[in-house]
Amino acid sequence: QVQLVESGGGSVQAGGSLRLACTGSIRPFSRFNLGWFRQIPGKEREFVAAISWGGKIKDYGDSVKGRFTISRDNTKKTFYLQMNSLNAEDTAVYFCAANQAGSLFTTASRYDYWGQGTQVTVSS
Repeated sequence: QVQLVESGGGSVQAGGSLRLACTGSIRPFSRFNLGWFRQIPGKEREFVAAISWGGKIKDYGDSVKGRFTISRDNTKKTFYLQMNSLNAEDTAVYFCAANQAGSLFTTASRYDYWGQGTQVTVSS
């Protein structure tokens, strides 16, 4: 059974940092492109960041560029989202996702596997 499990969410004050992690049982982990999305109630899932299977290609949503960094460690079957300079607009449930296609996608529907989500709350 394929599983993606997020960790690292929580509450932080504006200007602070958090690091999310997502560990996957997908195989082979190293051949999957990975992404982070976020969602607030009543809104569509928003693309945050994606990283290619080899880690060389990364893409970010406009609202997080320069503040968030995606990375992966294939030996640990884990990827990360380092979030700096957080603000109230970053408050959301964050989801990790994986797909085995060749291209990096910024659309949620293109991803095959999803984590259960982790809440990030930024207070101003």
